[in-house]
Amino acid sequence: MSIYLLKPRFQALLRPAVGALHAGGVTANQVTLAACAISVALGVGLYAAGAPREGLVLIPLWMGLRMAFNAVDGMLAREHGQQSRLGALLNELTDVVSDAALYLPLALVAPFAPVWVGAFIVLAGLSEIAGALGPTVGGARRYDGPMGKSDRAAAVGALALWAWWMPLPAAAAWLMPALAALTAWTVVRRVRGALA
Repeated sequence: MSIYLLKPRFQALLRPAVGALHAGGVTANQVTLAACAISVALGVGLYAAGAPREGLVLIPLWMGLRMAFNAVDGMLAREHGQQSRLGALLNELTDVVSDAALYLPLALVAPFAPVWVGAFIVLAGLSEIAGALGPTVGGARRYDGPMGKSDRAAAVGALALWAWWMPLPAAAAWLMPALAALTAWTVVRRVRGALA
C-alpha cells in the first residue's frame, strides 16, 4: 500500500489548472526545474541556518505544494504532448536531488543522528533508481512501497511539523532508522518487482 495510489484523484483536482498553465505557455520541464530549485533552496537554506524550529514548518508546507508540482509536470507532459527524453531524465534526477535537499535539515534536528539521516537520503535515492531501472530489464517503472516518494514526503513532513511544534523526545531517535529500514525494503521490493 502506498500514498501513490491516491494520485489519480489528486490529478483530477488539478486538471483545470493544468489546462490553464498549458494555455499560458508553461512547459512540463519548466515546472520540474522550478520545483527542484525551490526544494534545494529551502532544504539547503534551512540546513545552513542550523534548521531553526520556526523554519521547519516550511518543509511540510512545501512538500504538499511540491506534490502538486510533480503531478502538474506529468500531466502537462502526458496530456498536452510535451513528453521528451530530456523531460524523463529531469523528472527522475530532480526528484532525487529535491528529496536529498529537503531531508538534509533533519540531520540537525535532535534527537536524530546525522548518520541515520544520511542513510535515509542515500536509500531514498536508491529506491528511485531501482524504480526507474525497471524498464531496462524488461519490466515497468516500479512505484512499490512501503516507502515510495509520496510516503517519504508524508513521513518527513510529519516529522518536521512535529519538530516545529515541540522539541522531539529522545525516543523519537528510532524513527530515522525505521524510515531507513522501510526505504531499504522498498528498494528490495522494487528490484524484485522489476525482475518478476
